[in-house]
Amino acid sequence: MDFGRLITALVTPFDDNLQVDWAAFEKVMDYAIDEQQSDSLVICGTTGESPTLTEEEKLGLFAAAVKHANGRYKIIAGTGSNDTAHSIHLSQEAEKLGVDALLLVAPYYSRTSQEGLYQHFKAIAESVSIPVILYNVPGRTGINIDPDTTIRLSHIPNVVATKDCADTDQLTQIVSGAAPGFTVYSGDDSSALPALAVGAHGIVSVASHVIGKEMKSMINFYLQGNVQEAAKLHGKLLPVFRGLFFCPHRVPSPAPVKFALNHKGIRVGSVRLPLVDVTEKEGQFIATLFE
Repeated sequence: MDFGRLITALVTPFDDNLQVDWAAFEKVMDYAIDEQQSDSLVICGTTGESPTLTEEEKLGLFAAAVKHANGRYKIIAGTGSNDTAHSIHLSQEAEKLGVDALLLVAPYYSRTSQEGLYQHFKAIAESVSIPVILYNVPGRTGINIDPDTTIRLSHIPNVVATKDCADTDQLTQIVSGAAPGFTVYSGDDSSALPALAVGAHGIVSVASHVIGKEMKSMINFYLQGNVQEAAKLHGKLLPVFRGLFFCPHRVPSPAPVKFALNHKGIRVGSVRLPLVDVTEKEGQFIATLFE
């Protein structure tokens, strides 16, 4: 299954009472696909504030996304957690709702072994029939899915891809050793172009909410062999990539990108605790990125 080169890990819009804003959800989906040229969407990933969404909200968002997409693009459901049994349950429910694939984050906090990671992902993948995408984000989870573990998992028939936020050395090892047809996506916006250079297929992005068109152009330049133009555009976009996470110091996502969307007139509301909105100073900095 082809998810495209540019996948947006979609924010979850909230209203003034921090409840899911269903009308705004459809609008931000349209904005990501039609205006920012995303190929597929991740629903209820980390950027979608999955830790603070209830199971009812997640299932409602999966159902709404599938209905609104209506087969025009792929919907990838974030169903991973550090509880294997619950991840299996949520994955099976998401499959029933018609999502195209699952995104399974490494089990955070538990700090299991590499064998534990393998058995965790294997159990979830074998509980469903739809494609599974692994998600390695050591900075959030406190654990790295080692390249050998990803390569081992790539031989499970429906484990078809990984979103990996590790360095390009790790991406290179996975690209070189994974099963035929296994797809590697970078999960770090600022590494999108370097990742392509070592064989990654594309990017699962946060910045694509607001500079997706430019990112798609950068990817296309590279794929067409115009590396100089791709590198030039990468240099132009790098301040935005970095600014959405360091404004001017590290601010947990998705508060910065939610501010950027609201600033652009795309209503997505605030973030749920324990996340907090950007400060006035941070907001002023983010606004300068789009002047």
